[in-house]
Parts: sequence; C-alpha cells; structure tokens
Amino acid sequence: MIMRQLKLILASAILIPFFSSCGYNTMVELSEAVDAQWAQVENVYQRRADLIPNLVNTVKGYAEHEKETLQAVIEARAKATSINVSAENLNEETFQKFQQAQDGLSSALSRLMVVMERYPDLKANQNFLDLQAQLEGTENRIAVERRKFNEATRKYNTYIKKFPHNMIAGMFGFEKKPYFKAEEKAKEAPTVKF
Repeated sequence: MIMRQLKLILASAILIPFFSSCGYNTMVELSEAVDAQWAQVENVYQRRADLIPNLVNTVKGYAEHEKETLQAVIEARAKATSINVSAENLNEETFQKFQQAQDGLSSALSRLMVVMERYPDLKANQNFLDLQAQLEGTENRIAVERRKFNEATRKYNTYIKKFPHNMIAGMFGFEKKPYFKAEEKAKEAPTVKF
C-alpha cells in the first residue's frame, strides 16, 4: 500500500512539471489570437461590403448605361458576403473559397473605379468623393488586418511545429492554419497608359 502511494507521488512529481510546460495552454492562447484576428479581417471585409451599395447607387445616377459593370459589382458583393468562414471552420479549402470571392469583389470594384474615371461630374460629386475615400481607407484596413492575421498565424503555426510541441499539438488536434496569399495576377506589374 505504501509502495503504491509512493509510486503515485513519484509519477505525479515527474508528470506534473511535464504537462505544465508542455505548451498546451500556449497553443490555446495562440489559436485564440488567430481566431480573434480572423474576426477582425471579417470585420473590415464587412465594412467594404456595406459601403458598396451606396457606391453603386451614387454611380447609377451618373452612369446609367454602365449597367453591366454595376451588375458585376452587385453580384460579386453577393457572392463575397454569402461565403461565411468562421474561425472554427478555418481550413485551407474554406479559406480558398473565401479568398476567391473577395478577390472577385476586388476585381469588380477595380473595373467600377475605371468606369467612374470617365465621368467628370461624378468625380466632382461630394457623395462619391466621400464614398471613394471610405472605400480606399477600407482597402488599406483590409491589407493591415490581413498582415496582422498572417503574423498571428505564423506565430501559431511555428509554435505547433516545434519539438516537443508538435507531439502535444497532434495529441490535442491543433492543426496548421492557412495564410492569406497574393493573387496570381498581383505578380504582374500594372500597365500605366497616358
């Protein structure tokens, strides 16, 4: 009986320090940081989606015959807002779908900006100028939040890959999280024509 209690005390003395320094709690903290940063990325994308109807309506009054471009923006916005990726289902596949929809919206907005350059009255309209400034600010926020997300993801992914944390991560189901990556066409330098 005493020998059994002694073995239990000895095993506890060996295992408690191991489990207290195994990194599980740090993995939880880092995973939560990635999830919180993902929520912030979604927040700025939602801000952009909320601005688009106002922008489209402002442009409609000036560019009635540009219905095809306006329709493309409306459809891209609908697609982008229909893809919901929460922190719980953030994996490579869902992440790619989300990023493709957002890239499609960015592309449609770029085409809309080109169309708007053709209308001098529109470019001078205060509502349009305000919306354009808000949209530009939002695009900058998106870039900042995506960078912060990638930093949090890098820190988490690095931690769970290091030994001995990789063993604990595997035991408790901590998996690698995806990064935001540049679009393929972003590798090409834009053509500027005067």
